[in-house]
Amino acid sequence: MTDTIQPSNETTVPDTSTWPLLLKGYSNLICKTALYSPYPAGNSPLKRPLRDHLKYGVINLDKPSNPSSHEIVSWVKRILKVEKTGHSGTLDPKVTGCLIICIDRATRIAKSQQNAGKEYVSVLKLFKSVSYEELKKSVQFLTGKLYQCPPAISAVKKVLRVRQVYSNDLIEFDSEKNLAVLRIACEAGTYVRTLCEHLGLVLGVGGEMAELRRTRSGYTKEEVGLVTMHDVLDAKFMLDRDGDEKYLRRVIRPLEWMLKEMKRVVVKDSSVDAICHGAKVLVPGVMRFDPEIETNDEVVIISTKGEAVALGIAMMTANQILTIDHGVACKIKRVIMDRGTYPKCWSTGPVAMEKKRLIKQGLLTEKGKPNDKTPPNWLKSFLERKIDE
Repeated sequence: MTDTIQPSNETTVPDTSTWPLLLKGYSNLICKTALYSPYPAGNSPLKRPLRDHLKYGVINLDKPSNPSSHEIVSWVKRILKVEKTGHSGTLDPKVTGCLIICIDRATRIAKSQQNAGKEYVSVLKLFKSVSYEELKKSVQFLTGKLYQCPPAISAVKKVLRVRQVYSNDLIEFDSEKNLAVLRIACEAGTYVRTLCEHLGLVLGVGGEMAELRRTRSGYTKEEVGLVTMHDVLDAKFMLDRDGDEKYLRRVIRPLEWMLKEMKRVVVKDSSVDAICHGAKVLVPGVMRFDPEIETNDEVVIISTKGEAVALGIAMMTANQILTIDHGVACKIKRVIMDRGTYPKCWSTGPVAMEKKRLIKQGLLTEKGKPNDKTPPNWLKSFLERKIDE
């Protein structure tokens, strides 16, 4: 027995599989650096004040039949008394299922889910009898890239376009009633109504869509977090009457909940406000990143607290970000976080301070551009930075 700690080469890796939202699996991200200055700004997405929780909130709503998507969004805005609401994809009035309602700042990520596609369960009504084998063969035939023209009742321009149907499965077929249930995974903008009509044409008997339900919108499924309009109304009533936030926080989820499947880039706290003002993500500001990032991939840029700062486009692969110490790692596609959430920290680094000194001495122009008196070493570094940009 000894009171001293014995030396050891063993290292422990924390279990981050249970960490919330965008911090889940944090230890699986490649570590570029662990040195940064934490700032007492921002909040964990699950611990935001109610005002900020609403501002950065999304609702996975089970849309009822008959009201239009526009009406539903308007009703939610009126119930919650918020400034702005939007949705991530229109559903026809008779269609039910997942309708993602985005509130205030969360409306900026509404289109980010479209690349993940949609999934529907549809009831197909055939006008004449066919065999199970014929129907299954036709369903498999209408898979892949298909030509479609939007239906007459749709609000978009009636032009021929190509949409991808990833999978088209026949779940059930009633030969007596000529009704079939289909599960369809497809690209955003695919019209299932048109697909059902095309199935009828392929079979030679004619057909139409009898019912439709969206079971997945982007990465959001109906099995997790689906709520009804009654839930939204009751949650707001409980908040107003009893001051109870619990129900409302369950109905409205942080927008980070919708971005869990995206590749991540973790940046230092000192970089956050610059990114909120539109600055590119430079390699020195990166702390951790997804090991599978490739050039031109869409990524979510997050803070050390797990907050979504912006959506970006990767300008480097994961290997390049790891091995070099300069250059642009990501360019910004859409800023999510409000400016001023984190303190302004640019123009405080050694290069910025040296630039201010040279301007003061007249060795650079008032706008920081080289002139006849500029030192050769600064001119060389200035040209290198221009090449990197």
